[in-house]
Amino acid sequence: MNHPNSQLAHSIGMFDSGVGGLSVLRAIRALMPEEPILYLADQENVPYGSRSLEQVRKFSVAITNFLIAQGAKLIIVACNTASAAALNHLRAIFPKMLFVGMEPAVKPAAGHTQSGLVGVLATPATFQGELYASVIERYSGDVEVLQHTCPGLVDQIEKGNLVGDQTRKILEDALGPMLDRGIDTVVLGCTHYPFVIPLIEEIVGDSVRVIDPAWAVAKQTKRLLEPIEVTNLKRKNISHRYFTSGDIKSFKSSLKKLRVWNASIEKIVWESKSQLKIESRENKPVKNQS
Repeated sequence: MNHPNSQLAHSIGMFDSGVGGLSVLRAIRALMPEEPILYLADQENVPYGSRSLEQVRKFSVAITNFLIAQGAKLIIVACNTASAAALNHLRAIFPKMLFVGMEPAVKPAAGHTQSGLVGVLATPATFQGELYASVIERYSGDVEVLQHTCPGLVDQIEKGNLVGDQTRKILEDALGPMLDRGIDTVVLGCTHYPFVIPLIEEIVGDSVRVIDPAWAVAKQTKRLLEPIEVTNLKRKNISHRYFTSGDIKSFKSSLKKLRVWNASIEKIVWESKSQLKIESRENKPVKNQS
């Protein structure tokens, strides 16, 4: 399947390995409240950051096919790991579909820094991907970029543990060496990480800027949708849908802990790790309250 049927394609599709992409969803809803959203959390396979690039590509292709079948007119790869591993691959396989990916915001960080030292927090798979290497090559310039993974942080955020001792220790272990070197800017290279921005800011202090790329992604999405006819500026009774390959109750609990707007939640299941299907629905679609 290469392109959405214009009669059916009316939603912004988004996916992540878990709840991280909800940080991008918040920005999309704030900037484009008229747009219905399909959000897919592949929680059976979370986190993607510890998986091989080949695995993540296979998951991403299957998820893209699923979202197109559900009516996606544009797909946001709301996961830095999946963007690094699969964004170019997806664009080659689905040449007529619009994609927006995540990339570490090294460019604005390099423009902001006064110390010449920038820190990037991301998963191993993001750092290993061609996209990250390209961003560093294009935008870092004379700025030194320090990088650190945060083992276990995605799992803590998936559990809704945003301020606990374990979460703090993970962040302190990652940020401490960077702060010792004198960074004045931190780039969040994983969509899960914005949910712990208050804790990060507490650790780094007022003199260090924390960059969340969600707003840049929302603005790019709006820019891509403006020229095409499948916008929803005049639509009413807009419905949003969430899909999870994990446990519905757990996902619903995460929405509450992360203070993200709720909607219809549908259980999806993998068939041989190559295809997704809807198994059950928790409730009826919730209409847009914006």
